[in-house]
Amino acid sequence: MPPAVQETVRELVDLSPVLTRLGARFTAAGFEVHLVGGSVRDALLAAGSGGGRGTGVVPGDLDVTTDARPEQVLGLLRGFASSTWNTGIAFGTVGAEVDGVRLEITTFRADRYDRESRNPEVAWGDSLVDDLARRDFTVNAMAVSLGPDRTVTDPYGGLGDLLAGRLRTPGAAVESFADDPLRMLRAVRFVAQLGLTPVDEVVEAMTSLAPELGRITPERVQVELSKTLLQHSPRAALELFVATGLADVVLPELSALRMEIDEHHQHKDVYTHSLTVLDRAIALEEADPDAESPDLVLRLAALLHDIGKPATRRHEPRGRVSFHHHEVVGAKLVRKRLQALRYSKDVVESVARLTFLHLRFHGYGRGEWTDSAVRRYVTDAGDLLPRLHKLVRSDCTTRNKRRAAALSATYDSLERRIAELSAAEDLARVRPDLDGNAIMEILGIPPGREVGEAWKHLKDLRLERGPLAPEEAEAELRSWWAARTGT
Repeated sequence: MPPAVQETVRELVDLSPVLTRLGARFTAAGFEVHLVGGSVRDALLAAGSGGGRGTGVVPGDLDVTTDARPEQVLGLLRGFASSTWNTGIAFGTVGAEVDGVRLEITTFRADRYDRESRNPEVAWGDSLVDDLARRDFTVNAMAVSLGPDRTVTDPYGGLGDLLAGRLRTPGAAVESFADDPLRMLRAVRFVAQLGLTPVDEVVEAMTSLAPELGRITPERVQVELSKTLLQHSPRAALELFVATGLADVVLPELSALRMEIDEHHQHKDVYTHSLTVLDRAIALEEADPDAESPDLVLRLAALLHDIGKPATRRHEPRGRVSFHHHEVVGAKLVRKRLQALRYSKDVVESVARLTFLHLRFHGYGRGEWTDSAVRRYVTDAGDLLPRLHKLVRSDCTTRNKRRAAALSATYDSLERRIAELSAAEDLARVRPDLDGNAIMEILGIPPGREVGEAWKHLKDLRLERGPLAPEEAEAELRSWWAARTGT
């Protein structure tokens, strides 16, 4: 490693008083202690040696490795750390917080993996280089001593790979991924997060071992998929995810979008279109100062909004192709897949709702919707409306500039109408003109299903006709009740 780079890393370590004090404490007790893995990688990127691909900040959560055994680590942290936790102590990891900085301190390891369960057969090691050999990628197999010398250790060429934008494993990629198939998804993430390109050996190993990803729990898959999607530019990573067959195992609906297009029945490439929609949605999200960013719900919806198309594709006369009701089928598929990946109920329902609604705008035509239809669009979207706006605009990927301009102008018109109606009627809080208590008092009925039905009837009227005067709402309620009960 060039001396200038070593000096830069040393200086970055010295910027952290916690690391300096931790190093002094362990060294005084006769132990080695090193900053390791992603912490060193990100420090190098922050120093500018990664060609601008990094985050530009020294990481807040730090990974440290040592030859001290876990019980010795706990002893050294006593009176130094404000808190410690040992949930990973069986694997040699002790967590700690010192002056607001979170640390994970792991004893040198020399594990072997049980390739059925993916669990390592834990064995303590005595060598830093051997410990680095079991890391996932060379860019994560670098360490800097927290002792007085601040020696930088890079036995597998991680810095060179970082500078070249290359993703390699310390040893044979096939062996590394067979030991832990989750590393293949981490490779996908690092393409998006660090702008690295996997070498051929890594791609070939991912392709041949893709079925092994089925050994990984859905929760772990979900975490890596989400981290990938939340990067600034995840497209190349997703293309690798699909091309290697990993998506076939954990997100087959995405791979299925690569439908064959024959010479007689033409339609847009749905897979490429979906990636473009994702690109456009991210651009709109990041340009909106009022938007949550990165927005996992919007990004999942952009990627998956058309997954109902393969199941609904029909070849029509004159070479046309239809996908009738693909938004309905897609919403069901989204719900099923995201539940299988253990996403939260809120994320599942939000992405499914956006998928279901993403085509609604195309019935707007040139503004023929009634005020009632506009109200329903707003109330059906609810608090997802800002995301729906971005999804619908992103979904316009036509290369016909005139058509694209017309669609954009039409959606501008819809947004103006929404704004006008919202200002006049407070659409975000559309409620019936009579609440449940008033309904029970007017009709003389107790709480129950009939009150809910009456409430829904009045809400439908409110959407159809706008706000009603109290006496008009009461008259409508009595009329509906008379028709319902035959009185």
